[in-house]
Amino acid sequence: MLKEKLMSDLKEAMKEKQILRKNVVQMIRAAILQVEKDKQIELDDNQILEIIAKEAKKRKDSLEDYEKSGRQDLINQVKQEIDIISKYLPKQLSKEEISSIVKEVIIETGAMTIKDMGKVMKAAKEKIGAAADR
Repeated sequence: MLKEKLMSDLKEAMKEKQILRKNVVQMIRAAILQVEKDKQIELDDNQILEIIAKEAKKRKDSLEDYEKSGRQDLINQVKQEIDIISKYLPKQLSKEEISSIVKEVIIETGAMTIKDMGKVMKAAKEKIGAAADR
């Protein structure tokens, strides 16, 4: 289970005194615990992957701001954080792979008009999951 992997990685980072890795894993665990507390449920691996993907997206978004401001120290730190987080995410699909899956979903759902967009998006999200952040 992903929660156990995060816990063991946290312990390992603490033992090896890898401060940035420890901090990133702690932030991920805190986000997971917050959602579990708010919803009063135990999250499964897919839900945990969604949270991890959100954490990665937050950092990618902030990276653009740091690049605009020229803060090389923060740029380097955020890039390292993204690298650490990416190790927990599945391989990201290419645009072509995503397009192929969406076309498949359109055929499966029988979507014909723009009004069918909602059910196509829902089915595509279920198939793709955290394998795409686009």
